[in-house]
Amino acid sequence: MDAKAAVEGIRSQGQTRVVTFLGFSGAGYENTDQVRKTLLSELEKFDPLDTIVCAGATAEGIGMVYQLAAMKGFRTVGIVSSVAREEGVKFSPECERVFVVDDDSWGGKRVDGRLSPTSQAMVNASDVMVGIGGGSIARDELEAGRKDGKTVRFYKADMDHARAELKAVKADRPAPRDFGGAAQALFLD
Repeated sequence: MDAKAAVEGIRSQGQTRVVTFLGFSGAGYENTDQVRKTLLSELEKFDPLDTIVCAGATAEGIGMVYQLAAMKGFRTVGIVSSVAREEGVKFSPECERVFVVDDDSWGGKRVDGRLSPTSQAMVNASDVMVGIGGGSIARDELEAGRKDGKTVRFYKADMDHARAELKAVKADRPAPRDFGGAAQALFLD
């Protein structure tokens, strides 16, 4: 489906507010307990009767929000690139409805500076965007959300150090020295 259809599908779920959580996915988190506390604190700000929780459809990393949201009675949706389906990525069992956007990338900005269809759907579907760490895709989406006047909040969090170091070794690159991710550069003040 295209980005517009994904947004319409989410908006047709009957909730008046969409809160989208962004952050590290496959990179995981170094301190999952702290991330869990932050997610629970954010969920406390919303009413399950009028708010739907959105993320990237997988259970990894920021996808831990699905289990927490479901336990608190929130409806849940996910927006993900068609690349996920092509690569056989598993979706979170607590994500009630997954909207797969036709896209040749995972998301973020394209070479021409415009958002990919998946990232455009994430931004357009959101009323509130909450970033907890995150790489370049989360950065691009949070930046676009701010420019579009969305309510945007950000919390620093490190990606899983061991996982990042292993990924660097496998790619024959030097180990990272900074584990905060690209998204936090937007929120240095």
